[in-house]
Amino acid sequence: MTLRATLCAALLALAAPAQAETGGIVSIGGAITEIVYALGAGDRLVARDTTSMFPEAALALPDVGYMRALSPEGVLSVGPTLILADSNAGPPETIAVLQQAAVPLVLILDTFSAEGIRAKILAVGEAIGETEKADTLADQVTADLSSAADKAAQEPAKKRVLFILSAAGGRLMASGAHTAADAMLTLAGAENAIQGFDGYKPVTDEAILAAAPDAILMMDRSGDHDSPVDQLIALPAIAATPAGQSRAVIRMDGLYLLGFGPRTAQAVSDLNAALYGE
Repeated sequence: MTLRATLCAALLALAAPAQAETGGIVSIGGAITEIVYALGAGDRLVARDTTSMFPEAALALPDVGYMRALSPEGVLSVGPTLILADSNAGPPETIAVLQQAAVPLVLILDTFSAEGIRAKILAVGEAIGETEKADTLADQVTADLSSAADKAAQEPAKKRVLFILSAAGGRLMASGAHTAADAMLTLAGAENAIQGFDGYKPVTDEAILAAAPDAILMMDRSGDHDSPVDQLIALPAIAATPAGQSRAVIRMDGLYLLGFGPRTAQAVSDLNAALYGE
């Protein structure tokens, strides 16, 4: 028997007693957890991951760890009968073990668009047997997001916005294209001030000066990745930009802003209002 097979067998043995006692859904991914609650199935959850911070009721559930750094033991120890996981969950070794376990694992594709949110809602609904409710929720969320995006698109002049993922030690990591932040800026009627690369990458002072953002967008967070507004705009590269000179720094809850779930339409409206006024 290979090491992986041995590990799988051990994990299944670990999960079996708990499954008999509890059962239910483990939700891995903040938007997935929100969708489960929005479909009225929150009482079927037995655990969630660290990114699942909304609604407040989710915080009372056992936490199986950060979605990109999961352990099979942590996920299976709560005895799930179904695992719903964001397609970006990992590491790959953990997902491979979970896929070989007896517990069904459904990976939900995460894409940053209205169509992606709709597909996510429908996929969760199908996985938990709530297709009718999912159809209704998907229709409502799609309509709300279309309305919010259409309103935001009417802004006569798009503001250039720099999304900063991290400012640890004064080293700025910003959003390029094909990210949740980039998609949210577009939906809210703004333009990503950073061009020329995909994903989140460190940016130089020269790149920030060249970007000349009108506003800076950040997640509300704490710890090493946080940067108080006064410290941020004191950085020479930021201070020289229009955003730094006008202290135009917007901070929003990370899951609300970047989750692409049931609340995204309201997040688009709130970001648009913060950028352009009511």
